[in-house]
Amino acid sequence: MVELNKEQQIKLLKLARNTIADALGMPAGEKPEFSDPVFEEKCGAFVTLHIRGRLRGCIGYIKGVKNIPETIIDMAKASAFQDPRFPPLGKDELERADIEISVLSPIETVESVSEIKVGRDGLIISRGVNSGLLLPQVPTEQGWDLDTFLVNTCYKAGLPGNAWQQKGTKIEKFSAQVFGEKELGMLQ
Repeated sequence: MVELNKEQQIKLLKLARNTIADALGMPAGEKPEFSDPVFEEKCGAFVTLHIRGRLRGCIGYIKGVKNIPETIIDMAKASAFQDPRFPPLGKDELERADIEISVLSPIETVESVSEIKVGRDGLIISRGVNSGLLLPQVPTEQGWDLDTFLVNTCYKAGLPGNAWQQKGTKIEKFSAQVFGEKELGMLQ
């Protein structure tokens, strides 16, 4: 899995905020440089927006499609303006938004749910055309145990809560390096 240091994390968070500001026609800060070799890696990543602790947008690539900065640009725009659960982010909301990035490890198939560790692993549950993903931080934020995490990932996939126990349902896991503006002291 890619490991980003604090300086690299801050660069990516600035990139996400600047990308959204630019898309809104607002002044964007200076563009960080991404010459570190780690930024050429291709891995899945999500950009999550919160306002006053409430989810305001979250979209990502589950697999490495583009390099990390290109992925963050795409996902910052998508989470701000294309999350179907929310209207597009407004200019007045951006300064109140807290941006969080999750850089994903490669995805692994789960043979037994005993392999899953709440707080470390994110889940993807799929059956037929239905698929749902929850990031590793979600069950911790919600206070869920493993069973509740599995049930809610099934719900996210549009499946019955017990679908994870049924033959033909695929369970996959991944970990993520999660970092946000709030935790890194970047918000006023």
